[in-house]
This record gives sequence, C-alpha cells and structure tokens, in this order.
Amino acid sequence: MMQEKKRIPLIAVVGPTASGKTALAVALAKAFDGEVISADSMQIYRRMEIATAKPTREEMQGIPHHLIDFAEPDNTAFSVADYTKLAHDAIAEVSARGKLPVLAGGTGLYVNAVIDNLDLTEIENDPALRRTLHAQAAERGNEAMLEELRRVDPALAEKLHPNNLGRILRALEVYRLTGIPMSEHQRRSRLAPARYLPCVIGITFEDRSRLYERINRRVDGMLAAGLVEEAREISRIYGGTAMQAIGYKELQPYLDGEETLENCVGNLKQATRRYAKRQLSWFRRDERVHWLLADHFDSAGELAREAENVVHKSGIICYN
Repeated sequence: MMQEKKRIPLIAVVGPTASGKTALAVALAKAFDGEVISADSMQIYRRMEIATAKPTREEMQGIPHHLIDFAEPDNTAFSVADYTKLAHDAIAEVSARGKLPVLAGGTGLYVNAVIDNLDLTEIENDPALRRTLHAQAAERGNEAMLEELRRVDPALAEKLHPNNLGRILRALEVYRLTGIPMSEHQRRSRLAPARYLPCVIGITFEDRSRLYERINRRVDGMLAAGLVEEAREISRIYGGTAMQAIGYKELQPYLDGEETLENCVGNLKQATRRYAKRQLSWFRRDERVHWLLADHFDSAGELAREAENVVHKSGIICYN
C-alpha cells in the first residue's frame, strides 16, 4: 500500500497523426496545471520542424513542453531506452514542482515504455556489433533486416515498420548479445513496480475519411510552410537516418530529379495515412485507452471538456 501511494498521476494523450493530440494535451495541461512531455520519436530532433509537425510557440500556448528539439538528426543512435530515461526524469521533475505531467504523442513504443516502466537500459550497447549491423543494413536494405528480426523476434517485428531501422538494429543487437528476444526482455521488465497512475485518452475518428482529410490538409500545409526546402536542407546536412522520416523520404526522388513533385506529394499523403493506420492498430491493443471520437464533437473545446471529464472520473487528480 505504501508503494501504491508513491505512484505519480499522469495523463497520456495518444492517437494517430493529425488527430489533434497536441491541442488536446495543451488544453488538459491548462485545465489541470500541467506540463507536456512529448512522446514523438521524430520531434526530438533539431531542424526537423515542418515534417514532424513540431508544435509552434503559438500552439504551445505558454505551456512548457519537454523532450522536443534537443537531439541532432545524425546517425547517432537514440534508443527507446534513451528516451525512457529522459521521460522518467522529466516526469519526476514536473511532478516535484506540483505540476501534472501530460505525456502526448503517437510513438506507441515510447508511450508504453514509459507507462509500463519497461527497463530497457540494462543491456549495454556493443559499438562494434552496432557498426556491423549498420553495414549489413546499408548492403541488404531495411526490409531484409526486418525479415531477419522476424525470424528471431516475430512478436516485436510485427510492430515495426522498415523505416524504423534504429529499433530494428537495436533489437537484433540485443538478440545477438543475449540470445533472448527484445520482446522477452520487455515482458520481464513489466514485472517491475509501476511508477505511474495513468489516465490514457485516445483521439480517433468514427469516419476514417475525416482523419484522412486532416492528413491531406496537413501535408498541403507543410508544403506551403516550406517542407521541400526543409527536406533539401536535412538531406544536405545529415542524409542517412534523418531522411528516413516520413515527409523527407517521399520527397527524396523529387530532390534527386527522378520524380515529379506531384507524385511525391501523393506518395507522402499515402505513407502518412498508412502510418496513421499502424498507430491506431498499436494503441487499440491497449485496453487502458479511453477513446474519444473527434467527429462526435462540434469543436476542439467540446472535445477537451469531455477529456477533462474522463480525467476527473479516472480519480488520478485526487490520488494522494
């Protein structure tokens, strides 16, 4: 019972890309005197402003945001374990100041690693093995590396996209070092005591076409804001892993003079819609998520008020 009382109340806002997570997280942070901790694997990177839909100062509305815009988008590995440690530290610091942590993002593995207290730090990196795996990936391609992972860790492989090369290679590294699949390490780590008392709110749409319309409009807005120029700059400075991000990868053929911009934009919209489907599939496996259908509300404000009701009913606010 004493251990239970030490759990930190936490709101988590999850869902597919372009569903309105940022706006809802900010609204909840304002309503409950909180601060936002990002759970987005791409928004951690500097310079990648437009493609990652990084929240602007106006969108933040004065609410402090953590774990955004702090890492260089080079080929230096940034693992789930790295993120988890930073997130735990940020949540503890926010809570220590009497604020309510609001975890928000669409990277399901990040969200679950934090909420479920997965201990992914105990397996050390092997630089030599990591270099070997990167060389193999460069020679064989992402799909081949994912297929190799599928043979040794099918449970994890089915959750990963070929673009998630860093996670694929880390999982292969863990298996080669320990002989135990990463998914089994994760299962064992879930036996650790819970750190948080979470209220998890998901945003989606009953009419999937409404979400796809929002995705298409977001892509159009990104292009108007200078996405092509940003992609060209990222490709020039970093290349490699950074250009695997959705929004850059699809524009690379245009930058190389191999495809028209119109076709590349169509591919980008399609890739983003597919990404949204994968996000929904991930979060729907979590029975803790209280889903709100955004197209059932007349405004973002009405949606936020219903989310506030969900938080109140969860009991985490009066928990002490």
